[in-house]
Amino acid sequence: MKKGINIWSFSGETSISDCIRLAKEAGFDGIELSLDQTGELSLQSGDKEVQRFTEQLKDADLEIAGLATGLYWDYPMTSDDPAIREKAIDVCKKQLELAAAFGVDAILVIPGAVGVDFIPGSAVTDYELAYERAQESIRKLVPYAESAGVAIAIENVWNKFLLSPLELRTFIDEIGSNYVGSYFDVGNVVHNGYPEQWIRILGERIKKVHFKDYRRQAGGLHGFVDLLAGDVDYPAVMESLRSIGYDNYVTAEMIPAYTHYSEQIIFNTSNAMDAILGRTPTLRKPNVHLS
Repeated sequence: MKKGINIWSFSGETSISDCIRLAKEAGFDGIELSLDQTGELSLQSGDKEVQRFTEQLKDADLEIAGLATGLYWDYPMTSDDPAIREKAIDVCKKQLELAAAFGVDAILVIPGAVGVDFIPGSAVTDYELAYERAQESIRKLVPYAESAGVAIAIENVWNKFLLSPLELRTFIDEIGSNYVGSYFDVGNVVHNGYPEQWIRILGERIKKVHFKDYRRQAGGLHGFVDLLAGDVDYPAVMESLRSIGYDNYVTAEMIPAYTHYSEQIIFNTSNAMDAILGRTPTLRKPNVHLS
């Protein structure tokens, strides 16, 4: 398996070029970029931006591990507003377009929400309607995914939706396309489940994997902690991943970054992942402080 780091793990003020440099220095194989509303890689980005970042990655001898986006929180596929649902589809089309240009094999997609406690004022959607709308949107996107050669990988998140591995498996199978699968986040299921069980149940449907850790006793968003500091049974997780033949990127998504010396989390995470993956620890230290 390859070792990646998600760009959200870096301080929000860090440029993509600095993120690439730090990821390489910390010993990662790849970095997962994010499609944003505005900024360096945004809905307005095209060939020029793809070429620039591809060259930067090549110069650093680093791969692009994936393409994520947080825009589905603003534009959920499950919204009561048809215009917002259509905007979500447009976001996914753009994500697929950029992913194909970058050579990414799967994108992170949040299929909407029934409710989101950590977003104040977030609307509550009827569960059955959410299921129907999410499937309708994903079905519309399947031809675009097939044409791009990029899989839509549905992430399990704290959205009060697709709450069990059996339900997520059924949701994916009902779509009936090899270009729709799971972006499995290890840490997101620990508050009410066991990631090693999810992995075995989802099996070959898993297209990408996020590594996080979670401490149940802390609870809430405060439960997310550094890798190996929480309750994730990483030996069991690795055994399950190997049992299903998974050999793609495992990408750390460390949110939030440290308040001070924020780049240190990148190096700590790299060394923890080396231990999890059975690699020789990188044991590098950052040369500069970005904050």
